[in-house]
Amino acid sequence: MIITQQTSCRGNEMALKSIIHVLKGVGDNVDSKSKKQAERKCVLSRGRSYVAPERLTSSPCLFVQESPWASLPHELLFDIIQRIEASEITWPARRDVVTCASVCRSWRETTKEVVRTPEQCGLLTFPTSLKQPGPRDCPIQCFIRRERATSTFRLYLGLSPGLMISTYSALSGDASKLLLTAKKIRRATCTDFLISMSKDDFSRASDCYVGKLRSNFLRTKFVIYDAQPPCNLLIQSSGVLHKKFAMKKVEPKQLFGNHNVGTISYEVNVLRTRGPRRMRCTMHAIPFTAIQEGGSAPTPATFKEHVQCNSSLVSAVSNRTVQDSICSCFDEPVETIQKNTEPLTLRNKAPRWHEQLQCWCLNFKGRVTVASVKNFQLVASSGTSQGIPITELEKVILQFGKIGKDIFTMDYHYPLSAFQAFAICLSSFDTKPACE
Repeated sequence: MIITQQTSCRGNEMALKSIIHVLKGVGDNVDSKSKKQAERKCVLSRGRSYVAPERLTSSPCLFVQESPWASLPHELLFDIIQRIEASEITWPARRDVVTCASVCRSWRETTKEVVRTPEQCGLLTFPTSLKQPGPRDCPIQCFIRRERATSTFRLYLGLSPGLMISTYSALSGDASKLLLTAKKIRRATCTDFLISMSKDDFSRASDCYVGKLRSNFLRTKFVIYDAQPPCNLLIQSSGVLHKKFAMKKVEPKQLFGNHNVGTISYEVNVLRTRGPRRMRCTMHAIPFTAIQEGGSAPTPATFKEHVQCNSSLVSAVSNRTVQDSICSCFDEPVETIQKNTEPLTLRNKAPRWHEQLQCWCLNFKGRVTVASVKNFQLVASSGTSQGIPITELEKVILQFGKIGKDIFTMDYHYPLSAFQAFAICLSSFDTKPACE
């Protein structure tokens, strides 16, 4: 009798435990379902623009920053990068300097301290060098390769006079460094040259997008648009900066898309009685005092810096929408915004008539070997440059000429940058029936 009671008690306990276990399982399933539904509602309420925060352990930047390379003493690291920068002065060996800046944050900051601007060292290292003025003494020698099939123009660094005989062999391998690429797009009323640092990516949403060159209907006037505002662009009203847009958020690519930094005009010559082409370039972002002794041209420090720091330089105009105020502001050249400075004006150097050769000639000092209507040399205009020595006015700031089939040289000086010089040279490629 006692044994029977004990057995029944144990059976009741097992049944009770199984029931509790089943109830717990049902409760866990209900809790998990409710949690999943709550999480799903939370995600849907966040919208598509929500980005989940990353875990600290999965961040590669922190891992690299905490690596042994980041713990080197600053003095030792500065000496190492300084020696590398001094020894590697040509591409592709100069790629090692860029690699040093990619190790970690401390290496990048130290490399910035060592590497100087093209005006000081005459070298192009980082992408920001393409927006910085060239050297004052010796020009930076580049060349442009035209691809007729794809309507693209590629700017390379290099091509010394010794390699000009075998031009195409210089383009193979790592003998040259690709700087910029332009894509020609014909439209009904104009022609656009989209300029990018990439070989085949010309999207304005891309980080490689630099700017564009646009012509009018007759191809006699061109406007240089920069994707980023110039570093000296300050829109002021009574000495106080305008406030940021508060009505509506505007994407950086829409807010900072087209900045008129230069205008190129070709003189109309329908009857062809005025000789070769005559062109005039007005650089709105460069003051004419830059070519004076002690003058300076705008030199951006980083490629994306001014998109962030100058985001407060545009204001909404009353009785207008945000889009209208943006278009009306940036369609105007920088010179209308900076009324206290006069822009630098360049003109093409007049060629002389050679009696024996029976043609117009210019002294390109061996950098141009083929006669072409596209060849030109730009010097500072004396009309708006008061108090500037004659030697500075006669100094060639940019020269462009043909050396072979679809191969052209481009040599630029201070105060032009590689991007500005490339845009000016692109204007020479477009057909101009009214200027020939």
